[in-house]
Amino acid sequence: MALIVQKYGGTSVGSVERIQAVAERVQRAAEKGDSVVVVVSAMSGETNRLIGMANEIQADPTPRELDTLVATGEQVTIALLSMALQARGQDARSYTGAQVRILTDSTHTKARIQSIDTDTIRGDLDAGRVVVVAGFQGVDEHGQITTLGRGGSDTSAVALAAALKADECQIYTDVDGVYTTDPRVVPKARRLDRITFEEMLEMASLGSKVLQIRSVEFAGKYNVPMRVLSSFQDGPGTLITLEEDGVEEPVISGIAFHKDEAQLTIKGVPDSPGIAYKILGPIGDANIEVDMILQNIGADETTDFTFTVHRNDFDKALELMRATADELGAREVSGNHNIVKISLVGVGMRSHAGIASKMFRVLAEEKINIRMIATSEIKISVVIDDKYLELAVRALHDAFELDTPEVSLS
Repeated sequence: MALIVQKYGGTSVGSVERIQAVAERVQRAAEKGDSVVVVVSAMSGETNRLIGMANEIQADPTPRELDTLVATGEQVTIALLSMALQARGQDARSYTGAQVRILTDSTHTKARIQSIDTDTIRGDLDAGRVVVVAGFQGVDEHGQITTLGRGGSDTSAVALAAALKADECQIYTDVDGVYTTDPRVVPKARRLDRITFEEMLEMASLGSKVLQIRSVEFAGKYNVPMRVLSSFQDGPGTLITLEEDGVEEPVISGIAFHKDEAQLTIKGVPDSPGIAYKILGPIGDANIEVDMILQNIGADETTDFTFTVHRNDFDKALELMRATADELGAREVSGNHNIVKISLVGVGMRSHAGIASKMFRVLAEEKINIRMIATSEIKISVVIDDKYLELAVRALHDAFELDTPEVSLS
């Protein structure tokens, strides 16, 4: 008998019919003898509807009241799912985050989990009940309702799995696993049987929206095996786990891309100590996150400094850079928001040389110019013009033979 935590997203519980389908799936797991804890999101679109009403009433809704409002979305789905299970003869009980006592800090709308009291859940599981818990929410030490931010139900599920020492945390969503790249760009993209926490974290941070980044970080920290599965069809999904010693990892596991990038360049600034801080300090003070950075030193004792930010921050960052250019006496400030970042990800890079050169050769053969390059132990990223996105991803997917099925070592 295993202890399983299952999480179902908003599309999975988007109607009474879908809630009934989830209840059937949960009941099958319980009938196998597994102890099951279910974490659910609000119905698809419900959180946005509630936020929309709040904005109609208050231009800048009070975070405490906003948390109290949006937390009601999950309260609806936990009750309905418990009812659906009970109607099938399966004993079940629902709990809000406050009732379970998922203790968080007091940062409303983006709280972080501090501890979880598992006594109530364990008592119900021992009594043969399915436990249904509201994702996305908790309570602070003062008894105030808090929420974990967008996608927080994934984090709720992983945190519960860690606290309960569950055998597996299953994330049910509208896709049947993690793919080598976006199938909408490369139709022959392949579902991965397994991927490491490191790789999944890179994929999530680079634009793959299958899992919330915080949930992957949490799972990796506490070694909680995760599995991404489809709510709408049966299948093995993709297992996310630690890198296993002695297992030959694929050189490249996937290709991620991020469309929401913008590039800024300040040219001809003095090449002197502290110049990077003088350029990026105002950017950081404005709470703008910087991604890739490139610095070129010229022969005339000046330097050109290029960096990328999220496209939503482009106009503000450009305004700040123009002010900095005047202060430093720079020759020119320029910007480009028609770029994308493409990344190869794979733990196998650690033991294989030549991956970067092969990537650059493939792009050169397609006459795609590389604007910036960044590398890490398991990732190589390039910035290119956004008009070449699909061509580049497809060419790299073919060149690294990512559509070739993994070889079983069993």
